[in-house]
Amino acid sequence: MVHLEKESIKVLARNREAYHEYFVEEEMEAGIELRGTEVKSVRQGTLNLKDAWCGIKDGELIVNQMHISPYEQGNRFNPDPRRPRRLLMHRREIMRLFGKVKQDGYALIPLSVYLKGSLVKVKVGLCKGKKLYDKRQSAAERDAKRQIDRAMKERY
Repeated sequence: MVHLEKESIKVLARNREAYHEYFVEEEMEAGIELRGTEVKSVRQGTLNLKDAWCGIKDGELIVNQMHISPYEQGNRFNPDPRRPRRLLMHRREIMRLFGKVKQDGYALIPLSVYLKGSLVKVKVGLCKGKKLYDKRQSAAERDAKRQIDRAMKERY
């Protein structure tokens, strides 16, 4: 009898702005290459995805502008908080994404960082930019949903 345990997922950071600025066409999971005390800092949740974006350089997927605060109990060897970090994905997936980004005008945006078991993972979205009228429309839909939820809550 095989006993499978569901891996626990703890979200450490979300990029809420990405859902406002882009249409998320596809989501993928990638590992991230961290140095030394960065892992401890990430586990404390001291990271920010606000201006982060991904690029493909020399066949490798790199996340840029992701801020991981230096670990307080670390020493002088703490890495630069905004250094580019390599994301770990199969080469075939990276090359497929590279083709989409080059031809169709998509962008690769990190959507969230989470712990899956003991591993740090990044959810990367293949995104297309929204126009101003799209942003207004999605904001109006969000407000309408909020009003409906509020009315339902008051009623029951």
